[in-house]
Amino acid sequence: MNRIKIDRSKCVGCLTCTTACIVSHNSDDTRSRITIDSNGKYAPIFCRHCDRPECVYTCMSGAMSKDKNTGLVTYDKNRCASCYMCVMACPYGVLKPDSKTQTEIMKCDGCKDVGTPQCVEKCPMGAITLEEVLN
Repeated sequence: MNRIKIDRSKCVGCLTCTTACIVSHNSDDTRSRITIDSNGKYAPIFCRHCDRPECVYTCMSGAMSKDKNTGLVTYDKNRCASCYMCVMACPYGVLKPDSKTQTEIMKCDGCKDVGTPQCVEKCPMGAITLEEVLN
């Protein structure tokens, strides 16, 4: 399975990854973000599709689940109870309510409809790559 890997030393804060995310999901908001760390360096923040995802463990409705084949943590908006427990439980702060609906969660889906994560595909600096992870 593949995971998104970020090399912060290559990130120039251009926001191409966030724009690619917005465009690929035909959305008004991105599922990732870029912050500035305590050293003044750009710090892209993406869903890590954790091995032990707190968002999945705290989801009472079963809307969040871990796909064993792809390794992706997936979200089913039809099962979501809009309790935001997953948002509060994420140790990386990447989950957030959808700004349009306020009842759905914005979460990286690995661009499953496109095939390749568009943040990886479009990053001009090569700061975002896919890494093969063995389980």
